[in-house]
Amino acid sequence: MSTDSIEHVKPPKGKPKWLRVKLPTGKKYTQLRGLVDKYELNTICTSGSCPNMGECWGEGTATFMILGNVCTRSCGFCGVKTGRPEDVDWAEPEKVARSIKIMSIKHAVITSVDRDDLKDMGSIIWAETVNAIRRMNPTTTLETLIPDFQGVEKHLDRIIEVNPEVVSHNMETVKRLTREVRIQAKYERSLDVLKYLKESGINRTKSGIMLGLGELEEEVLQTMEDLRKANVDIVTIGQYLQPTKKHLPVRHFILPEQFKKYEEIGLKMGFRHVESGALVRSSYKAHKHIN
Repeated sequence: MSTDSIEHVKPPKGKPKWLRVKLPTGKKYTQLRGLVDKYELNTICTSGSCPNMGECWGEGTATFMILGNVCTRSCGFCGVKTGRPEDVDWAEPEKVARSIKIMSIKHAVITSVDRDDLKDMGSIIWAETVNAIRRMNPTTTLETLIPDFQGVEKHLDRIIEVNPEVVSHNMETVKRLTREVRIQAKYERSLDVLKYLKESGINRTKSGIMLGLGELEEEVLQTMEDLRKANVDIVTIGQYLQPTKKHLPVRHFILPEQFKKYEEIGLKMGFRHVESGALVRSSYKAHKHIN
């Protein structure tokens, strides 16, 4: 299949009109923004300038990153700094839990950098963070967007034991592009992680992929099929945007009609939820994925 079979346009000098977003507004957004600024709370929503921040905050959802802001991996798509991370902050679980309480968050998404430098790869802090949030915010539901922990089951077991409502791990791209896009990650290992989570009793598993890195339609569909074979419940599909000139370039912009096509195909495949659109990110409409 040639690249012409994908509904896309070559990158123009400016972004297509469907990638332009309005500034977030609304009473709930304004209130939460004030709390974030006042208490210097760290959310991915603000630090990552997420285009859906106003919508998510209006629905009581926010995303928090733990284990610092320096990653041990150097993925070609990611704007997070790479290098030698700082020491683990063992008070972080309580800090995150307190932030969620201050913001009155109904559904929290927790994510992290990769910490391959740690013996437990950060899994202990992960579990303690979930426990701290539940102690301080007993009605808040949780999604944990985890790294692969190099596929080590004893680290994954710590996540399984605290049993978040949703456990997510992103494939990010198709098999052919994994080495280029994710470098230290492995396509099959990520699938094995998702399969292990589901087989170990996690109620909802979830994964996400980015489009626009040079993938073919048939490769996207194969990735979706692989996720279904791993019994993944939820998939998110969005447009890749280049964080800096040092990162992988956008090869093409996907048309809205193509995103809609993937959504329809995904639902027919049996996914419980499919979020597919140019501005979709991992935590988009995350509060609906617990059902």
